[in-house]
Amino acid sequence: MPVTAVEAPERPAHRDPNVLRWLGAYTASMIGDSVYFMALAWAAARTGSASGTGLVLAAGSIPRALLMLGGGVLADRLGPRRVVIGSDAARAVLVLSLAAILVLTAPTVGVLVVVALLFGAVDALFLPAVGALPPRISTPGQLARIQGLRALAARGSSIIGAPMGGVAVATGGPSLAFAAAGVLFALSLPLLLSLRITPLPGPGTSGEAEAEAGAAESTPNAWHDLVGGLRHIRRHPLLGPLMLVIALSELGFVGPLNLGLILLSEQRGWGAAGMGWIVAGFAGGAAGSALLLAVRGRVPRAGLVMCLTALVGAIGIAALAQVPTVALAAAVAAFVGLTAGLAGALCGALVQTAADPAYLGRVTSVATLFTYAIAPLSYPVTGAAVALWGTGPVFAVSAAVCASAGVLGLTLTALRRAHLPR
Repeated sequence: MPVTAVEAPERPAHRDPNVLRWLGAYTASMIGDSVYFMALAWAAARTGSASGTGLVLAAGSIPRALLMLGGGVLADRLGPRRVVIGSDAARAVLVLSLAAILVLTAPTVGVLVVVALLFGAVDALFLPAVGALPPRISTPGQLARIQGLRALAARGSSIIGAPMGGVAVATGGPSLAFAAAGVLFALSLPLLLSLRITPLPGPGTSGEAEAEAGAAESTPNAWHDLVGGLRHIRRHPLLGPLMLVIALSELGFVGPLNLGLILLSEQRGWGAAGMGWIVAGFAGGAAGSALLLAVRGRVPRAGLVMCLTALVGAIGIAALAQVPTVALAAAVAAFVGLTAGLAGALCGALVQTAADPAYLGRVTSVATLFTYAIAPLSYPVTGAAVALWGTGPVFAVSAAVCASAGVLGLTLTALRRAHLPR
C-alpha cells in the first residue's frame, strides 16, 4: 500500500527562530525610536526657545507625511528587508553623528530641525517596509500571531524606551541618549541580515524576488508604481473597505486618546498622575489583546470580529468623558485598549494576507499614512472643539466616528466575511 505523506504542523511564530530574530530587531529599533524622541525633546528644550522646541518636534512629521507612499514603492521595488536594513543603518549613523556634535557644542534649533527632517524622511521609508516584512518571514497562518507579537513589542518598547531615554539624559545629557538610540538601531542590523526570507505566493509570482522584479519591469518609473498600488487598493474587494475602516478608526481614535485625555485630566483635576494611570490602563488592555492574539494565533471570522470590536470599543471612548474617578477612567481605558488593540492587529493581518505580494509595500504605506500622517491632523480640531463644547460632546463625536468604521465594515459583505488563512 502506498504511504501517504503527512505534512508536519507549521511552527508557531513564537517558537520560530526566524520570527524571533525579526522580533528582536524590531524591538531594538522601537526602543531606539523612544529613546531618540526623548533625547530630541530634551535637546530642543535646552535651546531655550519654546517656539523652536515646537518646530523641532513637529519637523519630523512633514517628510514622514510627504514621503510615506514613496517608501511603499521603494519597499516593493527593492524588497522590504533591504529598505529596513538601510533605514536602521541610516538612523544609527544620523543619531550617533548628532551625539558626537552635541559632545562638542550646545544644541541649536537649526541643527535639531535638520536632524528631525532627515529622521522623518528615513522613517517614511522604514514604516511601510517593516509592515511588509511579516509575510516574508513566516507562513500565512502565523500572521495574526506575528501581529500580536509586534504589538507586544511596540507596547514594551514604549514602557522601556521612555525611562531609558530619561535616565540617559539625566546621566549624560541628550548626547548620551542619542548615542544609546544609535547603538540600539545598530543592534538590529545583524538580526535583520540573518533573516530567512521565504517566497511569497501570488498571481504571477513565485517569490519576493520575482514579484519585485516583475513590478519593476512592468512599470517605467516610481510614479507609475504608486498609481498602480493605489489602483490595486481601489479595485480590490477587501483592501478598499479595509482602508476606509482604518481611516475612520484613526480619525476618531487618535484625537481623543492622545490630546483629549490630557485635556480631560486637566478639567477633572486628575493631574499628570491621573493621566499616567489612564494611559497605563490603555497600554495594559492593548498588551492583553496582543498577548491573546500571540498565544491563540488565529481568530475565526476575523473580519466580523474586527468590526464588532471596533464598534464595542467606541462605546468605551464615549464613556471615558463621563466617568467620575481616575480608577474608573483607567478601567474604561483598559477596555478601549483591549478592543482597539485586537481590532488593529486583526486589521493589519487582513491587509497583509489580502494584498498581492507585488503590492504589499505600497498597500502597507497607505495604511500607515492614515496612522502616522493624516490622523494627527485631528489634534488642532480636537483642541478647538474641547475649548468650545467641552470633553463630553467631543468624545461622543469621536466615538461616533469610530463606531461608523465598525458599522461600515459590517455592511460590507467582503469585509464582514473576511477570514485569516489557517
